[in-house]
Amino acid sequence: MTATQYFLSLFVLWIITVFIQYIFKRPGKKLAGYCPPPSPPALPLIGHLHLLNPVAYKGFHALSNKYGPLLYLRLVSYHVVLVSSAPVATQIFKALDVHFASRIKSPFEDNLLFGSSTSFFNAPYGDYWKFMKKICTTELLGTRQMKKLKNVRREEVVRFLSKMLKIGKKNEVADLSVEVLTVANNGTCRMIMSARCSGEDNQAEKCRALVSESFDLAAKLALFNVFGPLKRIGIWYLRKKIDDVPKRYDELFEKVLVEHEEKAKREGPTMEKKDLMDILLEVYHDENAEIRITRKQMKNFFLDLFIAGTSTTADAILWILAELVNNPAAYKKLREEIDSVVGTERLVDEADIPNLPYFQACVKEAMRLNPPAPLFDRICRENCKLAGYDIPKGTTMIMNTYAIMRDPEIWDSPK
Repeated sequence: MTATQYFLSLFVLWIITVFIQYIFKRPGKKLAGYCPPPSPPALPLIGHLHLLNPVAYKGFHALSNKYGPLLYLRLVSYHVVLVSSAPVATQIFKALDVHFASRIKSPFEDNLLFGSSTSFFNAPYGDYWKFMKKICTTELLGTRQMKKLKNVRREEVVRFLSKMLKIGKKNEVADLSVEVLTVANNGTCRMIMSARCSGEDNQAEKCRALVSESFDLAAKLALFNVFGPLKRIGIWYLRKKIDDVPKRYDELFEKVLVEHEEKAKREGPTMEKKDLMDILLEVYHDENAEIRITRKQMKNFFLDLFIAGTSTTADAILWILAELVNNPAAYKKLREEIDSVVGTERLVDEADIPNLPYFQACVKEAMRLNPPAPLFDRICRENCKLAGYDIPKGTTMIMNTYAIMRDPEIWDSPK
């Protein structure tokens, strides 16, 4: 039997299995007063899958425009509630934040890449998640730490601009997507572990490819996850990449962890200039720590920060540049503001930003139109009421920031 025939047989088996379940499964009696969110017309077996298009967030946006800002959807065996309204999203993250503090279970199971039990990104709401969030906000994103790392960010920007000038003087073509990703990559790595992950020998391209592979792999597994029990077929089909991509990340982080441990042994407890990795290693070796973390949890935490800080930052910068290129009048006005406030003798500094209101407006508008994370999820941890509708425990919530940022009831010129 060929591979095509094999997968065709499995697909037919899946259709038969789901069809039998559909015939014999009887809907339970609804409780009196139970009010679920509205739902578009669905088809047998596939549910609302036929209503989507290849770009998921745009398909969801079209659905919300037609049927409303809060919808119940069934995507084959996957049940979700789609949120496309700012007031409803505000209610989720303010009034009901504890109810929706957890994310969906990762399709990677306990793998290093987005593992369910080791990843901060996918960790359930609890002591570990709260501890890692506290570490992240105080030791990486806190005001004191951000000021401390200001020179790191500036050095990477200067390095990037110097390279662009050299390329320009030679009349060569620059691949901005690669160069901007390198800036974001190096800045994130240096802030987390005091090391540049994108050096010479085409390391920048390797890191870019690794991040790209990660998102591609996650998207494919998420798609297979929709098909319920048969997701195991997808895991088997992608087994080589599921093993290979995390292994390459593991080698990178293990090497840096060992270097930090050796440095800590040399300098002792009086070591200065500790980065986030040094702080977590202290927690890892402290038997009396508030939370005992494993080496795998540390690596997964760094991986979460690495991927989130690299791809989203680079994408945001590229979209801002693209919007300015497509709006020459706005670009000219921005240049005039920078020249009047900063001048032409020095680079823009982070301290100049409060005095550049039009610059801030350009950045916010570009990110409104092109949010780095157009879709994100949450899990309802207990039964609750949302916008007058009943949301049962375990429901997957999908927030469509792309649609929210184009809501005509909020924005004067949404598009």
